Amino acid sequence: MTPIRVADLGVEPVTLAEMRAVLRLGSDETAEDALVLALIASARAAVEASSRRLLRPARFRVLLLGWPADGLVPLPLSPLVAVERVGLIESNGAVTPIAAPVALGPDPWDAPWLTIGRDRPALEGRTILVEVIAGCGGDGPPVPEPLAQAVRLTVADGFENRGDTPEAGPPRALPSTAAGLCAACRRMRL
Repeated sequence: MTPIRVADLGVEPVTLAEMRAVLRLGSDETAEDALVLALIASARAAVEASSRRLLRPARFRVLLLGWPADGLVPLPLSPLVAVERVGLIESNGAVTPIAAPVALGPDPWDAPWLTIGRDRPALEGRTILVEVIAGCGGDGPPVPEPLAQAVRLTVADGFENRGDTPEAGPPRALPSTAAGLCAACRRMRL
């Protein structure tokens, strides 16, 4: 079961204006804005991958083929914010909403999982659809400052070192300071 990102709901954790100030770009130097916006998005994705935390709120879809026996569905989405919708997918593709008792686990930040109560409808060949909201910002918790700083450092590194790696080489790693900030906030898994 792999969560599918359905929609981004919030804004990037670092704004264009904030990055322009960090990069010391003048108000008349707007030619680099598209590049800076692209660097913000890619830096956020790299910091999310390293820290295993979502820094931008989004809606995710999870499909389950059966109800879990223990009533727990661990998710690789931290932090979990809300259960948006629960339904059964019929054979024709239509989704029938259900009132199954699906809730967030007790620790949506470090142990994100869904808890499913015992009052479950019979599946009869149908698939379970659960949509959740996950990520910092918006209705979720604020972005931790170390991770926002890791995004800023990664954007600045990408801005200063663009074109410095060969095209066929491996992608650039996070700058060491940004990697250290990510490691301090990384969600551990066993």
